[in-house]
Amino acid sequence: VAARGVVAPVGDGWRYAEYLPPSAKRPDADLDPHGLSRSLITVGLGVAALLFAGRYAFQIWKPLEQVITETAKKIRLSSYYKGGFEQKMSRRKASLILGVSASAGKARIRAAYRRTMILNHPDKDGSPYLAIKINEAKDLLEATTTH
Repeated sequence: VAARGVVAPVGDGWRYAEYLPPSAKRPDADLDPHGLSRSLITVGLGVAALLFAGRYAFQIWKPLEQVITETAKKIRLSSYYKGGFEQKMSRRKASLILGVSASAGKARIRAAYRRTMILNHPDKDGSPYLAIKINEAKDLLEATTTH
């Protein structure tokens, strides 16, 4: 059966096929095998390009990540002290824990201790280990302060 008013041979005789004006579209007209294969190839190439770009991005991410972390360490975005606790606490470490200068007076040490313990008390979901270190820092600074 032919389309668009073309005469198609059937058996011994001729008959007219279905005629559609050029403005009307047939439902099976969209199933162009060449257009469909072109679309599939285009989509496949696009996905492949995206995967190769992603692979390249992951390969360069590792060195880039190292550069970013080194730069962030140099900038020092936080005012908090980075480092763990030593076995024997020094006066400098004690002053860093309480957030006072090493030469602070007893009143300032007590005020800083009170403020820090309110934030880190074990009864208020604070760490017992930090509370011990805060107490140790206060005791060390008060024992070595003369005024």
